[in-house]
Amino acid sequence: MADEKKEIKNDSPAQDQDLKEIIKEIRESRGPAPDLEKVYAKARRKKRTSWVFVMILAILWLLVALVPFLFMVLTGFKQKLETIMYGAFHLPEKIFTQNYVDVVTDANYWMYFKNSVIVLVLSLIILLFVSACAAYPLSRFRFKLRKPIYLLIVAAMSVPIHVTMIPIFQMTIGMGLYDTIWALIPTSVAFALPISIFILVGFMEGIPRDLEEAADIDGCSRYKRFFKVILPLSTPGLSTLAIYNGVNIWNEFIFAFTLTQSNENRTLPLAIWNYQGQYASNTAMIMACLTLSVLPMIILFIIMQDKLVKGMMAGAVKG
Repeated sequence: MADEKKEIKNDSPAQDQDLKEIIKEIRESRGPAPDLEKVYAKARRKKRTSWVFVMILAILWLLVALVPFLFMVLTGFKQKLETIMYGAFHLPEKIFTQNYVDVVTDANYWMYFKNSVIVLVLSLIILLFVSACAAYPLSRFRFKLRKPIYLLIVAAMSVPIHVTMIPIFQMTIGMGLYDTIWALIPTSVAFALPISIFILVGFMEGIPRDLEEAADIDGCSRYKRFFKVILPLSTPGLSTLAIYNGVNIWNEFIFAFTLTQSNENRTLPLAIWNYQGQYASNTAMIMACLTLSVLPMIILFIIMQDKLVKGMMAGAVKG
């Protein structure tokens, strides 16, 4: 027994020495330890470079979006002869506010404004409700035709709007809706529906299923689960769609010009036709009218931009 303990004690220093050599070889193979200050400095330089690059892109995009808007606003402060004599890009010699006063005091302008509000509100109500009802089964249930239906909806997003203009024109005449504001509501809903369903399907898939299961245990039917659980939780996504589609519906021009004829049924983007004739047009008045037309959407976007950002962030996070 004593001899065995002695052998073990004699072997221990040799084993420790071998272990130290192995550790030394591993450290040498890995190379010298990195300098943390250099690593942090490199990371700071990389972060600073990325920030500068993003700021440059943001400034360029600001110029692309802001310069046309400033051109439109400043041209609205010119007199009619200034746009003819000095060109479009010449700054106004004197602030001429009469153009904006004439547009605001024009009775036709407010009639167009009322028609645009009616089309916008009714289109958004129908669009958001139908897209939510369609996105719910596609995102929460698994059935045989789910994938073909979803692919058909995605394929509908690639259909050009102008290709359908003649069939929609003939259909509108056949239904007796031509030259009415009611002809603009179905077209606005139909073309905005595919992308709205596509976005809401991805958004609803991120809602935890545990909430639905808890509502099911409490005795909620499928309809109650939709209206009391899924729909309230989808409010950020619906707000995002309302802002996105609202801007497009408010600025829609082609179908409003094609499907309406009388001034009583035209929308705000068509108000510019009041300030141009067969051989000449009042550019300053047109720009003033366009400026006043886009102001409601700009104000709405400023008020609801936090909801837009929250909706986009909520849709990007799953679970």
